[in-house]
Amino acid sequence: VQLQASGGGLVQPGGSLRLSCAASGDISSIGLMGWHRQAPGKQRELVADLRFRDGRINYGDSAKGRFTISRDNVKNTVYLQMSSLKPEDTAVYYCAADDLGPYPRGYWGKGTLVTVSS
Repeated sequence: VQLQASGGGLVQPGGSLRLSCAASGDISSIGLMGWHRQAPGKQRELVADLRFRDGRINYGDSAKGRFTISRDNVKNTVYLQMSSLKPEDTAVYYCAADDLGPYPRGYWGKGTLVTVSS
C-alpha cells in the first residue's frame, strides 16, 4: 500500500487548505484512513480518521469544528479540508491507513508540511 499526500503549503491565519491522500497498491483490506500531524518538538497526534465500514469519523480535539475529513471511493482518496487555520496548526501532516483484513497493519505516507503564518 502506498499513500501519496499532497496539498500542503503556506497559508495565512484564518485561511483554508485542503490536503489529499491517494491510496494505491493492494488496498482491498484498507478499512480506515486518516490524518495525523506532528508539530516541531511535539508528539504526533490524531487529526481525523474515517472508518469505511460505517462512515464513522473521529476528530482530534484540535480539529473539531474547523476540519472536515471526507473520502472519494472512486479515486481511493481521502481529503482533509482545513479552515480557520491558526499558527498552532503548523505541522507536518501525515496520511495514515489501516489494513483491517486478516493481517492487520498500518501504513504511513510521507508528510506534507502545512505552515500557517502571516
